Amino acid sequence: MMITDTISRDADLSQPLERLGPDETLKANSDQLRGSIALSLLDRISGGVTPEDTKLLKFQGIYQQDDRDVREERRRQKLEPAYQFMARVRLPGGVCTPEQWLAIDNLARQHGGDTLRLTTRQTFQFHWLLKDNLRATIQGLHAVLLDTVAACGDDARGVMCSVNPGLSSLHAELSALAKRASDRAVPRMPAYGEIWLDKERLATTEPEEPFYGHTYLPRKFKVGFVLPPTNDIDVYAQDLGFITIVEAGRLVGFDVAIGGGMGRTDRVATTYPRLASVIGYVDKEAVPAVTDAVMSVQRDYGNRVDRARARFKYTIDDKGLDWVTAEIERRLGFAFKPARTFEFTSNGDAFGWARGEDGRHHFTLFIENGRLGLGATRDAMTALRAIAEVHKGSFRLTPNQNVVIADIEPGERSLIAGILDSHGLVDPEWPGTLRQNAMACVAFPTCGLAMAESERYLPSLIGKLELLLAEHGLSEEPITLRMSGCPNGCSRPYIAEIALTGRAPGKYNLYLGGGFHGQRLAQLHLENAAEPQILATLGDLFGRYAAGREAGEHFGDFLVRTDLLSPLAPPQTPGKHP
Repeated sequence: MMITDTISRDADLSQPLERLGPDETLKANSDQLRGSIALSLLDRISGGVTPEDTKLLKFQGIYQQDDRDVREERRRQKLEPAYQFMARVRLPGGVCTPEQWLAIDNLARQHGGDTLRLTTRQTFQFHWLLKDNLRATIQGLHAVLLDTVAACGDDARGVMCSVNPGLSSLHAELSALAKRASDRAVPRMPAYGEIWLDKERLATTEPEEPFYGHTYLPRKFKVGFVLPPTNDIDVYAQDLGFITIVEAGRLVGFDVAIGGGMGRTDRVATTYPRLASVIGYVDKEAVPAVTDAVMSVQRDYGNRVDRARARFKYTIDDKGLDWVTAEIERRLGFAFKPARTFEFTSNGDAFGWARGEDGRHHFTLFIENGRLGLGATRDAMTALRAIAEVHKGSFRLTPNQNVVIADIEPGERSLIAGILDSHGLVDPEWPGTLRQNAMACVAFPTCGLAMAESERYLPSLIGKLELLLAEHGLSEEPITLRMSGCPNGCSRPYIAEIALTGRAPGKYNLYLGGGFHGQRLAQLHLENAAEPQILATLGDLFGRYAAGREAGEHFGDFLVRTDLLSPLAPPQTPGKHP
């Protein structure tokens, strides 16, 4: 029996019934995300799955993609696209054991084209998985207590957590909170075990998803915990952000920020990036209740008709921040306290060795655009495997696509250092300062949304920008640079000092003037620009910055202060923040 294509609001049954959009109807009629995925996986004629199952697989952390480098040639030959899949691991806070690292490495070598991608949400992505290898990959992850549940889809995505090697005890507490928040927010999803792990379906009169229901959330929902002074998770880009407040060295509570989001739709003016709004302070014991209350407001009031307007940021702007805050407080049963003070100074990683307050050592290793692959000039994939075979601590993936070899005992440091050195990964000349503060999304050839290159192009563009910076004596000046292959903004570009979002092959929108630690939106400066125009524009601005900056002034702050930005973009609606 088909479920109706209307939905009532769980929080207020006096609200009128609302027509569901196509994706909402699909979820409602999917038998709690089972769809026909099991049958699609058995189909040996096609390398892909049905369009409906393609959407449902996202909830299970799996994207169907195809090799876009050969798409047109295969079309001419009347062949189906070269289908392959991306699977994203759920890894709360980016913490990984050596055993898990080795398992992930093995799976990438066996099924993932000898490559791994570290993401901007502190997890791993496998690319180039074939349909026949999906089950083996999921079961291999399960063997080391990992899964891909809710790594994509209309649900709570992987929960992020600051990585600060120097603050060991605070990081440990924050990481544990992120793990608990993830476990609480993740859908139960019995379908996952049935499809991938050969579990039997159990008859029950209880709802499978008591929180998510049949239609889950209207869109994805991102949660993160940040530890000032480093805004490494870009907390203002999260749907729900917890900003750590520390007193006398103890974690006492959090300022709560809601409604951040980077995505926008090209040429749709009603979509835009938004900075999260800080709405108050709560003691740390309230984190589970706050998470439930905020997510339930979005579940019950998010737009389920127009998918382009379904993110939490639009719910807040449509309903009003005060109304949403009051509704969260009503569900909590108490009001937020006034926000506490905090300070951010950067959103980047500190590379190299650090010693934690507990005496253990940590090494933050730069991974360009998060890509690990065999045969690379700097083969970090092989080095990290060798380290995982002897390391007794942990690994931490950073929100900037890098990795921390963490919790190294003093007697172990020389062994780890030797492995890094033998693989050429300790080079004082590389990476340069600009490259250290840059990141890109995957884009071509695997992402179906990409309109232009990103990961494959940014390294060469940085080389040209480094020459321009050197001309003006700015080589050591930290400047945040982000590139995305489309307006969706997976690399969080709209809060960078320099950002490029793809519009067409070789053409980008150039955004400038974002905050150095993610506290201000960038402004659109050039549309549909090719590399020569981008380089000429930035070269001119670098010269002006070198000549007119104030002491300690960041590039984005200089552009805003001197009014050098072209007013191409309409005014945005950023949230309030300190």
